[in-house]
Amino acid sequence: MTLKKHIPNIITLLNLFCGCIAIVMTAELQFEMAFYFVCLGIFFDFFDGFFARKFGVSGPLGVQLDSLADMVTSGVAPGFVMFCMMSLNDFSATNFFPYLGFIITLGACYRLANFNIDTRQSDSFIGLPTPANALLIMSLPVIIQYNSINFIGDLLSNKWFLLVIIVFSTFVMNAEIPLFSLKIKDFSFQKYKVQIGFLLISILLILTLQFLAIPLIIITYVLLSVMNSLLTKK
Repeated sequence: MTLKKHIPNIITLLNLFCGCIAIVMTAELQFEMAFYFVCLGIFFDFFDGFFARKFGVSGPLGVQLDSLADMVTSGVAPGFVMFCMMSLNDFSATNFFPYLGFIITLGACYRLANFNIDTRQSDSFIGLPTPANALLIMSLPVIIQYNSINFIGDLLSNKWFLLVIIVFSTFVMNAEIPLFSLKIKDFSFQKYKVQIGFLLISILLILTLQFLAIPLIIITYVLLSVMNSLLTKK
């Protein structure tokens, strides 16, 4: 029983470790590696709660560790990536503009703190989860690297467009927008048809658009959630 008690927390700490490595990779401008380590951290973040429930060892320590790990992997890492993107072609000691990238970190911190005390978010989310937002931000420099469409590369290199993304992502994380949970607890198609449909769309987008699919998947997730919420109310 003692070993089982610590397994979920160890998995959570692996999430934190991945976030730390992602920050180091970002500092070295290895954005693709940073993206992969954030993905790995999110993978661990998904399964720490799963094993905590499976072993019946959920507790307040795990909740706090989870938020602290997410703060690094899904808060500091994407904020630092945005800082780097905005400072690559326009940075000096007197230019404050790139530091606006850390607004994402502040928004993630506020969302994580609010999530811990919001009892409405047990089976669904209010606002975009920080891991989803992290994937959105972390994918941007990788899209520039592998994208062959000049328009998209120029757009993602424009500091004003990046500022719009910063404001948008920070807002969506903390907005009162009901979003469905991606955690499927049984194999009922009728109960989870929205989630299954979303996963199929996501797979199709990844197969056809690769890294460019990630922001489209996040946007699709928000739009499907809003539509599902409106239909449920009716």
